Amino acid sequence: MAQIHMSEAEVSGDFAGALSKLGPDGEIVVDRNGQPVAIIKAPSERTRTLAELIELARRREEQRGFSIRLDDDYAADIEQVVRQRKPWTPGSWE
Repeated sequence: MAQIHMSEAEVSGDFAGALSKLGPDGEIVVDRNGQPVAIIKAPSERTRTLAELIELARRREEQRGFSIRLDDDYAADIEQVVRQRKPWTPGSWE
């Protein structure tokens, strides 16, 4: 893992530039007055959208040659959750 030390001023002065130095396994240690105050690192695992998960399941089904059958009650519960979901509207801080 590559570790880069940058001052708080360097990071705040060019945040996009700091992030461009960040590799997939690296981290940026942010120093204030020579003391580490924060670590910026890439997420450990990329999250997938529901559409990506459905496509992944479809491909695995093709590879196996059969589909996995969900319990009817469980499938109904999931369908209800999907039908009733509401858009996520995060606050301006997110």
